[in-house]
Amino acid sequence: MYKGIAGSEGIGIGKIVLIEEHEIHLENRTVEDAEAEQKRLQGAIDKFVADTNAMADRMDATVGEKDADILRGHIQMLQDPMIEEQLTALVSGEKLCAEMAVEQVLEQTAQMFAQIPDELLQQRATDLRDIKTRVEKILLGIEDVDISKVEKGTVLVARDLTPSMTAGIVPENIQGILTEVGGRTSHSAILARAMEIPAVLSIENICSLVKNGDNVVLNGSTGEAVINPDDDVIREYQQLYEAYQKEKELLKKYSGKPTVTADGKQVELVCNIGKPEDAAKAVECDGEGVGLFRTEFLFMDRDSIPTEEEQFEAYKSVAETMKGKPVIIRTLDIGGDKALPYLGLEEEENPFLGFRAIRFCLERRDIYEIQLRALLRASAFGNIKIMVPLVTGVEELRQVKEMVAALMKQLDAENISYNQEIEIGVMMETPAACMMADALAKEAKFFSIGTNDLTGYTMAVDRGNAKVAYLYSTYNPAVLRAIQRIIECAKKEGIMVGMCGEAAADPKLIPLLLAFGLDEFSVSATSVLKTRKAISEWDISRCRELAEKVMACVTEEEVLKLL
Repeated sequence: MYKGIAGSEGIGIGKIVLIEEHEIHLENRTVEDAEAEQKRLQGAIDKFVADTNAMADRMDATVGEKDADILRGHIQMLQDPMIEEQLTALVSGEKLCAEMAVEQVLEQTAQMFAQIPDELLQQRATDLRDIKTRVEKILLGIEDVDISKVEKGTVLVARDLTPSMTAGIVPENIQGILTEVGGRTSHSAILARAMEIPAVLSIENICSLVKNGDNVVLNGSTGEAVINPDDDVIREYQQLYEAYQKEKELLKKYSGKPTVTADGKQVELVCNIGKPEDAAKAVECDGEGVGLFRTEFLFMDRDSIPTEEEQFEAYKSVAETMKGKPVIIRTLDIGGDKALPYLGLEEEENPFLGFRAIRFCLERRDIYEIQLRALLRASAFGNIKIMVPLVTGVEELRQVKEMVAALMKQLDAENISYNQEIEIGVMMETPAACMMADALAKEAKFFSIGTNDLTGYTMAVDRGNAKVAYLYSTYNPAVLRAIQRIIECAKKEGIMVGMCGEAAADPKLIPLLLAFGLDEFSVSATSVLKTRKAISEWDISRCRELAEKVMACVTEEEVLKLL
């Protein structure tokens, strides 16, 4: 059995098709006719754009617009003025051949993103290398295997399943995906989940351990795969497959129903989104609102700050899509760990503890005021709430509230409508915020617990460091005590408290969160029905009995054994 990362849940049983990467040999040469070489490069870029648009159109039909936009984003990345300028300088100025110019410019940009300690932004490096490889193949006349023509019952195995590969997938033909790299937030995982294809990622050297035609079974929920299993293992996985399909069918009965515990306590079940288009998926999956809209994605894949009008339209569209349901919008969480070239931020030795999120926004008020004005204007079109990230003390929240009050006066003077009662809350994700939760609860209108960062900061762990990754766990008693304290402080002051980290959808943690008094669970759109079912299976008295035992534990092992 091989163990990897559970990228997309479900059971897969099929035969392997190995997506082998063609070795690209580049010759570092100069050219005589720079003008002709520039035309050759432009021809390759034009073909890349045409091919990518065609793939995105196919994905539109099979998966949906949101995921097709990942591919359309590749076109924007390649046509970024800074990249175009660098390519032209190398070909026309230094007379470098087109493929070497592409290699140098895109690899250098990819390396910049790869060094940023943020999983979502590191994914940009994968995207850029995908673009680079495809353009180089066009220039060199190399053709790939057509994934769209693989047989029914196929399990794809690749070093990394890039968005351009994924675009060719016919979902009904693919039983599963295995890769050597990638995590739960990689595009391969996101697209696999969107197509409901089981996927196990980051299995070391899997490409060299298998061959075409090998039988394989995989469990995308546990991150396990067995190559050439015996009959007993196949029977076991067939039973798991049937049980999984039955569970999916049963989940449909939770659609359109309120989110209530077995004894009738109602909570809110909302969705995390990254782009305005994601709101439609939240509605489709029966989300009761948006618990986290990560606005930094509006600032990426471009060379300038989005205007007030662009931001206003984005926030307004989400508010209108949700039709009066709550929409919590997190203000810009950018900075040292999420560098945008056009902001000119300095490199930092420890960016996760550096100049980011609200620290950046309060210094760059010119940028922050544009966002807050856009949010206020959009609040006239729905139930928008403003959430402030990485708060460490009351003074930061007070400064934001003062800025909002000043902007309200501006809008009044301009006779522009907005929600005068708009709520401003705090993303609780630092130990400082946890310790000051009693004071913050007196000034915030709501809390939302970001368990991903809260876990990392509480445990002083870099998730990307394999030596200490074992310490990164929300089940650790220290993290559970932090969560409990934050909820208790919110309850004492009568404000809503939600959770928008991965833990909100964890069935092991749901009874604890219910016992603590969590009001709102914010999860990925595809986890809505599963989370609603898990909540419905508990009554509060049983939750409290379990929580009492769990909170007496002093080790993670004891906690997990109980849960």
